Amino acid sequence: MSGIYIHIPFCKQACHYCDFHFSTNMEKKSRMIEALRSELELRKKEFEGVPVETIYFGGGTPSVLETEEIEAIVGTIREHYRVADLAEVTLEANPDDLSKTKIIQLSKSSINRLSIGIQSFDEEDLKLMNRAHRAREAIASIEAASEIFNNISIDLIYGMPNMTNDRWKQNIEMALSFNIQHISSYALTVEPKTALAHLIKKGSVPALDDAVAQEHFHILIDTLEAAGYVHYETSNFGRPGFYSRNNTAYWQGKKYLGIGPSAHSYDGKRRGWNIDNNSKYLKAIQAGWLPMETETLTKIDRYNEYVMTGLRTVWGVSLSRIESEFGQQYLEYALQQAGPHLQNHLLYMDSDALLVAKKGKFLADGIASDLFMVNLT
Repeated sequence: MSGIYIHIPFCKQACHYCDFHFSTNMEKKSRMIEALRSELELRKKEFEGVPVETIYFGGGTPSVLETEEIEAIVGTIREHYRVADLAEVTLEANPDDLSKTKIIQLSKSSINRLSIGIQSFDEEDLKLMNRAHRAREAIASIEAASEIFNNISIDLIYGMPNMTNDRWKQNIEMALSFNIQHISSYALTVEPKTALAHLIKKGSVPALDDAVAQEHFHILIDTLEAAGYVHYETSNFGRPGFYSRNNTAYWQGKKYLGIGPSAHSYDGKRRGWNIDNNSKYLKAIQAGWLPMETETLTKIDRYNEYVMTGLRTVWGVSLSRIESEFGQQYLEYALQQAGPHLQNHLLYMDSDALLVAKKGKFLADGIASDLFMVNLT
């Protein structure tokens, strides 16, 4: 299995918390689409003979594209790659872009899965985040999309400043009222050089509280699991049969191709990333070369990545895989480092798998880092 990620580096406005690569200047949009198509053609040999099972439009805000522009990109993929008949094709979309007309157009395109960036149904939260939509648009977009699409995911953010448990529960209950197939939910984080970091620094917005975020996280798990969702990855909940195939491939170490400025790629042994500058990306692609840096992952790098991604999922970390892929020394090290967390019931064993217990899930990344191999002695 392999996937193609398309980075659309444009947004109508900048959210206060976001540090992804994007521009609010749409003047180069047409040129960017042509460059994306050119990069796909330039890199077709990387996936030669490999079926593409997921195509994912991320960003940025991919829903700023017209349906014809989306289809032009997908058409280029179909021309140069072998796309599986039942490939999952996801479009990230903002509620303010999803008019009924736009949703109908998308339903007639190659898109068969929508990921809607709701973030919150609360006006106070949306204003603090500087989102382009209002709560009424969030509700209207889900209602309209649900009439046509049968595979919808929404994003929610918790741990917001001044967000009480009751307000967070109301957000979750509102999401559940639409009976959608998938929910992704993330703790708000303060990234350097973002507007949110500046607002907190000058005291306009309260500092974030990890204890509050952890409480919200456990409310989220309890509520969604009671509603029949499977908590299959730290930040993701899906009804059976509706896990994100694109993201699952990432967590399981599958090969993927990242197209567009700042996009990352992975082939199992090497990682690559494109330049995060629209003008330089366009100039390079138009000259016929790839503006990409690469690194070859060491055995230690690959082990650490497997531990990090595996412990975030419902499938956990396979001890037999560690032994077969990395060797006995790595297996012994993993078990040794896992020991204290097993004793504290933050980790547990299920047959061959090492998994994070419910009370340790908020700490999963920190637990994983304790199992990281720094160097061989």
